Amino acid sequence: MARIPLLQMNGISLTFGGDPIFDGLDLVVQPGDRVALVGRNGSGKSTLMKVMAGLVEADRGDIVVPPGVSVGYMEQEPDMSGFATLGDFASASLQPGELYKVERAGEGLKFDPARSVETASGGERRRAALARLMAEAPELMLLDEPTNHLDIEAIAWLEAELSSTRAAFVLISHDRAFLRALTRATLWIDRGMVRRQEEGFSAFEAWRDKIWSDEDVARHKMDRKIKSEARWAVEGISARRKRNMGRVRALGELRAERSSMIKRQGSAAIEITAGPKSGKKVIDAKNLAKAFDGKEIVQNFSLTVQRGDNIAFVGPNGVGKTTLIKMLMGQEEPDEGTVVLGTNLVPAIFDQSRAQLDPDMSLWDSLTGDPDMRVSGKADQVMVRGNPKHVVGYLKDFLFDERQARAPVRSLSGGEKARLLLAKLMARESNLLVLDEPTNDLDVETLDLLQELLDDYDGTVLLVSHDRDFLDRVATTTVAMEGNGRATVYAGGWTDYQSQRGDAQPEKVMKSKPKAEKAKQEKAQKEGLSFTEKHRLETLPSVIERLQAEIAKLEEFLMDPDLFTKEPVKFQKATDALVERHTAVADAEEEWMMLEEKAEQSQS
Repeated sequence: MARIPLLQMNGISLTFGGDPIFDGLDLVVQPGDRVALVGRNGSGKSTLMKVMAGLVEADRGDIVVPPGVSVGYMEQEPDMSGFATLGDFASASLQPGELYKVERAGEGLKFDPARSVETASGGERRRAALARLMAEAPELMLLDEPTNHLDIEAIAWLEAELSSTRAAFVLISHDRAFLRALTRATLWIDRGMVRRQEEGFSAFEAWRDKIWSDEDVARHKMDRKIKSEARWAVEGISARRKRNMGRVRALGELRAERSSMIKRQGSAAIEITAGPKSGKKVIDAKNLAKAFDGKEIVQNFSLTVQRGDNIAFVGPNGVGKTTLIKMLMGQEEPDEGTVVLGTNLVPAIFDQSRAQLDPDMSLWDSLTGDPDMRVSGKADQVMVRGNPKHVVGYLKDFLFDERQARAPVRSLSGGEKARLLLAKLMARESNLLVLDEPTNDLDVETLDLLQELLDDYDGTVLLVSHDRDFLDRVATTTVAMEGNGRATVYAGGWTDYQSQRGDAQPEKVMKSKPKAEKAKQEKAQKEGLSFTEKHRLETLPSVIERLQAEIAKLEEFLMDPDLFTKEPVKFQKATDALVERHTAVADAEEEWMMLEEKAEQSQS
């Protein structure tokens, strides 16, 4: 017996000026679906979810929700006008006997239902909106970045709730671990097209890369065909003195088809340039103690930070992670203990609250008005790591288009604001990065790039994040702040901390390994490959790329129709070389697949 869909979209088209966001979109959500909705920042994920929720009206198409089916949407910026407290808002649609549901959600999500709406922060408002949705328990939940402003404990609670629910849900999130644990299907928005795969997020990246690889092959084949047909049009027509107009028209159609292929958006051109080397010892903190209003932040805490360390600070919201970092940076005085900063430090700070961004300023003015980026006498240029660069060109490096340059910061999405702040941060040289929640709202591709940059950064990193996957990828040392003044240092990232905490003594401080040494050891443990195999796996992609470039040149050389008769020796040598290169590419690709499979098997 066929199931009745919870929601069905037919022929949905939507345009916000310029190119369509969606055109002719068909989509079905079935009972029990657990769907990851993924795509680049600005691709239209939140817009599609609002269309599904009925909050944005499509230009064309129909949305069908069967009678009696309830659909709930977690608002990013909930309207709480008319409500005195967060609890009043969260329980507005519940019966008196159901108020316990909000109290239970409040405990799990860590918000106070009695908190006044007027004094509540943006994060508390979002948690109240999420609690309202969880308490209402609709048959279809639409969740837009629900883990933002949640600490790891609250994320774990939400993950458990969604794992056990019988409701269907569509989920937007940047948190890989969260998506992998919960989803069974994936919707991918890419250049106005929505694709669906009946596998969860864990299979998304391989699926995406396969589609992109197939596109590249098709584009390459079409370019070669156009080049061949164009040569015929120039040389063949004049030789026969009679045009084959059908073939000429076909060439025009090929060119039109090629130009209609939508180019993929590249990755942000983020670069981090380390400034002059700091001293070997960056921070030496001994016996720190700090309390606010009787609440202990740390007690008898010591930490030595060496050049090249990546130190992550984890713990519940409000436990004092940012305060501890400020003490380590010399911005906050401890009640007891000492902090000695190393020599030649050049810090750069990524602020969790985005306070460095004025919402009323344009993107242009945000960059040119920054004293550290201003170029004297050049209103259209900014100083980027010691070199002047046109402001629009620099914005394009971070995936902003020219039309956004004069738009106000308040018009940006959360991910775009994070990228703008990264643009300001990365413009200056540094040797000490302080990153307070840098991963919020960033898409998967930008997170990957940021992780790679931090791996290669020739400086020191202090990091606050609730993204478990990102912590595992970046951190060499984890400082776990557990409340009541307890702060314990563990070697490694989040998973390492979890595996050690059962046996570790709370007072014991473990020394971290140098970043390069630890990275090599972790990579070897994960891959299970010999040194030679690891080196080969890393170099094979460039070998394949070089061989493919040589194949393209040889094929272009052999396209000359007179080569065989005029230069038979060259023709034979080029043909032999082409066969040799094709064989070498096939062998290299097979070797790469074998090594990659071996690495994956050892990881699992």
